[in-house]
Amino acid sequence: MTAAPEDTVLHRTENNVSWITLNRPEAMNAVTWAQRERVIALLADASADPAVRAVVLTATGKGFCAGADLRGGPATGPATGSGGGDRVAGDVARTIRLGAQRLITAVLDCEKPVLAAVNGTAAGIGSHLALACDLVIAAEGARFIEVFVRRGLVPDGGGAYLLPRLVGPQKAKELMFFGDAVPAAEAARLGLVNKVVAAEELQDTAREWAERLAQGPTRALAMTKQLVNASLDGDRAAALAAEATAQEINMTTADANEGVASFVERRTPKYLGR
Repeated sequence: MTAAPEDTVLHRTENNVSWITLNRPEAMNAVTWAQRERVIALLADASADPAVRAVVLTATGKGFCAGADLRGGPATGPATGSGGGDRVAGDVARTIRLGAQRLITAVLDCEKPVLAAVNGTAAGIGSHLALACDLVIAAEGARFIEVFVRRGLVPDGGGAYLLPRLVGPQKAKELMFFGDAVPAAEAARLGLVNKVVAAEELQDTAREWAERLAQGPTRALAMTKQLVNASLDGDRAAALAAEATAQEINMTTADANEGVASFVERRTPKYLGR
């Protein structure tokens, strides 16, 4: 598979925060297959690296992500299973499963809190990429668009899974049936966005939130994320059993011991992410 050019996905780690930045502003950051693979790899690296304790997903230019780059074909990926000729039954489903769905799953399953700093239009898979993050900060001019219906397509990239859990099934269907742009302020009112800020404040606000997360009890945050995500799919008994197990595991961490000790000693805890 072709690797993403280094400058189309920028990456740096500062103060224990992994910054992943889509950098195709001339294409409103419509994401290519190779870019997706790069982002997926960086999220996996963040999970495995003890020095990374939070992640920020953002982009350059006027768009956060205008969806998938359709110039590679409707499936937005390399030909699979067809020898480079006509598609056969199963090719599209396979490409979506290995592409868009893997990207969204990588965000949901990342063991570090992932914050989206949405600088502009987030459409299609770009909207789902933002909504899969644990926290979303949007610039005032940002918009969220379920653009699939405009192209006669079914939403992919987990959209029909994510949206009802954020806004309820009726509102999710309205957004997906009509494909209207949702301004940042309305997205915040609906619960799609945590905070809306002026464009010039976006990076600083994202940095402040991410570095605050990076100073927290990293393993406890990872298990909290897992519990909340799983609670939306399971029953009460399963959720309570998972909670008890997570607390049992977490109590073996240095940060849990530090948290308890700092409470007893009436001081501010110093978490190490371990």
